Amino acid sequence: MTIPVSNTKARRIFLERQGLAAPPGAALGKAGLLTMIERLGFVQVDSIRTVERAHHMILFSRNQTYRQTDLEQLIEKDRSLFEHWTHDASIVPSAFFPFWKWRFRREGPRMLERWRRWQGEGFDAAFTETLERIRDGGPVMARDLKSADHVSGGWWNWHPSKTALEYLWHTGHLAIAGRRNFQKVYDLSERVLPPEHHGAEVDHDAFVDFACRGALERLGFATHGELAAFFDLVSPEEAKAWVAAHRDELDEVEIETAGDGKARAAFAFHGAADLVAAAPEPPARIRVLSPFDPLLRDRARTERLFGFHYRIEVFVPEEKRLFGYYVFPLLEGDRLIGRIDMKAERDEGVLAVKRLWLEPGVRASGGRLEKLDAELNRIARFCGVEGVRYAENWRG
Repeated sequence: MTIPVSNTKARRIFLERQGLAAPPGAALGKAGLLTMIERLGFVQVDSIRTVERAHHMILFSRNQTYRQTDLEQLIEKDRSLFEHWTHDASIVPSAFFPFWKWRFRREGPRMLERWRRWQGEGFDAAFTETLERIRDGGPVMARDLKSADHVSGGWWNWHPSKTALEYLWHTGHLAIAGRRNFQKVYDLSERVLPPEHHGAEVDHDAFVDFACRGALERLGFATHGELAAFFDLVSPEEAKAWVAAHRDELDEVEIETAGDGKARAAFAFHGAADLVAAAPEPPARIRVLSPFDPLLRDRARTERLFGFHYRIEVFVPEEKRLFGYYVFPLLEGDRLIGRIDMKAERDEGVLAVKRLWLEPGVRASGGRLEKLDAELNRIARFCGVEGVRYAENWRG
């Protein structure tokens, strides 16, 4: 029997699984932070610091007692988290490292051949020299290996040793031991990862089961394509085979979409009816989300569930942008209600709000604007400025 899921219930299930249904003021601490990241599966890392870097914004939006020093200790001291690739650079629980070895094995040969063609004959020598340098001399940053005459630039102008560092990291030989001014510090993975995780091995079936089961637990409901895309570890074919092999554990559900309301077929674990009935109503407060928030990572899913079209316009020419360089989505309860363009002007000590756009049908009521102001002042304190400054005509 197929179980119908209303659009409201579907949104609430997804929000609960993504850590956005609980009150954000409960004491978190370091242990609670690790549990949060394990429940999310990963937290994307990004260097842009318009307000605060993406990983910090993602965690703060879920719990506003989050402290950046706790995350640093979990990565650099406790080694409970490591940094690697999902669909992009992310912070991942170290217990997941054995499953990432399958990514290393799959990507290594393709990447080696591609980067050899890119860097030419010097790449193999740089590969060997870089690995030996770190093995004998300890952790390095890319700048430690750059020749004096190299002109810095984007990834297309990496010096051979920087390319070697990235290849060795992508294939698991190296790990990120920490960051200094957001620059990566590379070391041998066996010196960074706890031995019980670095040395563990899993077979292919366990690997696929981890990726698909873990994705479904964190999404609540999904198609096989969404299962494959979540960690970006397995192929759609592997996810489809996993669904077929585990049908005795799964319920068929039909998810009502936003807008036209058409139902979309998906799967959930057995007990989907109870899952729907128990879907909690999130707090009514407004939360500002990072553009890289996991709620938004699958743009098509976000649009189907919330009727909210979003793209990051960092790489869009200014004259073609619909909103702005780095615009933050706004979540109120179980709805995405708009977006806001703002920047932490640290020299001036303010969070400068340039413009607000509310979605069609969302009123700029006094109560809503008060809730938004309260949230913006919390963010201002989090990113180390004294208050909020609104531009003239910021409401458009």
